[in-house]
Amino acid sequence: MDAANRSVLITGANGGIGRATVLEFARHGWQVIGVDRQAVSFEFPENGLFIQTDISKAENVAKLFRQVGESYPRLDALVNNAAIQVAKPLIQTSLEEWDDLMAINLRAVFYSVKVAYPLLKAAQGAIVNVSSVHAVATSADIASYAASKGALVALTRAMAIEFAADHVRVNAILPGAVDTPMLEAGLSRGHVVGSTMDDRKADLARKHVIGRVGTPAEIAKAIVFLADNEQSSFMTGHPLIVDGGATIRLSTE
Repeated sequence: MDAANRSVLITGANGGIGRATVLEFARHGWQVIGVDRQAVSFEFPENGLFIQTDISKAENVAKLFRQVGESYPRLDALVNNAAIQVAKPLIQTSLEEWDDLMAINLRAVFYSVKVAYPLLKAAQGAIVNVSSVHAVATSADIASYAASKGALVALTRAMAIEFAADHVRVNAILPGAVDTPMLEAGLSRGHVVGSTMDDRKADLARKHVIGRVGTPAEIAKAIVFLADNEQSSFMTGHPLIVDGGATIRLSTE
């Protein structure tokens, strides 16, 4: 199918990776539906649709996909990107913080897929779940986030098995350190050194095999690859790690 006739819905569209993903799909001619609980803060593609809503609430998810279904009879790709992070020790994490994080990072993915499935099935489309390298290798003071992202990889595998009969592919992307506001917020956890944000980023960069952190655009390109039924047609249930080599080096080296 011509890319101009393909549609994709991206949650967390206002964030660093979300915004780059919106622009990358638009660059390839897709019709983009962006969703975020904050008002759009950049120039959204002219032929796209931005919907402001909080997908941590089930009633909003149901309303969202009813609205999408009125304008789009099919959905070629769903990118579950919306997420929040709690950067503090587990024993200092409140039950409310845990529940709020899981509602966005995990429950919203389950319910979005459930409600959107008729549109995805009609297109024999693809689902891309944005997980994290914290699903496979993590650090202190980020347990709730790591738990949600690990569960998302397991959910990806289960979805891939269940949806294969309808020719709906499901993959996950596991970004490493990417230069976004969320990364900066997490650099206060003490796993890097430096008195300024630039110093901390430089220390983090040195920990990568490639010698730098990633850019949102690099993650966006990988997401488009996983969503495209021609480029990644024989991939499903796969956790694609894009981390500059951060997880391949022994921590004892």
